[in-house]
Amino acid sequence: MLNRNDFQRLLDGLRSEGYKVVGPILRNGSVVYDELTRDADMPVGWVDEQSAGQYRLRKRADEALFGYAVGPHSAKQFLHPAAASLWQGVRAGMEPLAVKSKAPTRHAFVGLRACDLAAIRILDKVLIEGPYPDPVYGALRRDSFIVAVNCTSPGGTCFCVSMNTGPRVLPPFDIALTELLDNGAHRFLVDIGSERGAVLLKGVPHRAATDEDVRAAETCMIEATSHMGRRLDTNDLRDILYAASEHPQWKDVAARCLSCANCTMVCPTCFCTSVEDVTDLKGETAQRSRRWDSCFTLGFSYIHGGSIRASALARYRQWLTHKLATWVDQFGTMGCVGCGRCITWCPVGIDITAEAAAIRTKASVRET
Repeated sequence: MLNRNDFQRLLDGLRSEGYKVVGPILRNGSVVYDELTRDADMPVGWVDEQSAGQYRLRKRADEALFGYAVGPHSAKQFLHPAAASLWQGVRAGMEPLAVKSKAPTRHAFVGLRACDLAAIRILDKVLIEGPYPDPVYGALRRDSFIVAVNCTSPGGTCFCVSMNTGPRVLPPFDIALTELLDNGAHRFLVDIGSERGAVLLKGVPHRAATDEDVRAAETCMIEATSHMGRRLDTNDLRDILYAASEHPQWKDVAARCLSCANCTMVCPTCFCTSVEDVTDLKGETAQRSRRWDSCFTLGFSYIHGGSIRASALARYRQWLTHKLATWVDQFGTMGCVGCGRCITWCPVGIDITAEAAAIRTKASVRET
């Protein structure tokens, strides 16, 4: 068990090991991830209220450090940066260009939830274990340290239970915490997930957990499981979506979709990028870089002669079908972890669970 008063010692221990500690802070009315040096900078006593197209914070009745669900950020923006230099060099006489590189930042993530760990597992499978490993992601991911937190306050758009990704955290993690506030006590049940986690905990004051502590944590998990804001029926969903390419629901959602790409930007598993090469006017320097892109942009599917998916209907259909169907064939799992971010941060409140349910229901009606 880790007492609340000793939480700063945990942060200090990570920093002393050379990690850049990344954790939740308040900024512009939301909980985001950024460099964290003091526990006082965390969203102490705040909870987020989320629904389709809406997000706001309000004060809790306690001083919980992790009393919110999830904000717009995930680990993706640090492990798979929005902009990354892939190659750069300078010309030296007639010699080949010399590659410049620097050591990757060692991140220690504090506060990642079960859905975010599930997203990391998916990205690991695609960007490390796949046939075309991504060296940028691999370098940043390889030495990252994870302090995960079991989610005890699901948001109004969460559906991790439907996706079998939460709210209880599963590996990979180095340390997992369950925040407990009862009987005037504020403490964290600690699960050690790696040797690095065990070594770190040795430098932080802690005590053995009691049976009461374990029961309290288990009660929190049971309550969180029964308080999901959304639900998604995944039974036969892959086959239903494959058969629904001409379903009228696509026209309905396309009439509302702005193709703004918010859903893909906040999604913890979307990894699409575009690549560009730039040289200076003298031809002395060159750089290849990449940036996040989205299947919702018109230019993403552009080839000679135009874009393959020129309509909002085609782009939304591509995104939802990929997340919940074709991803299974590509990578062996769905590309959605049930975090609900795409629902919350959609300006017009499009709900992926509602769209999938509408397609399922109308398909069943036609069959009968």
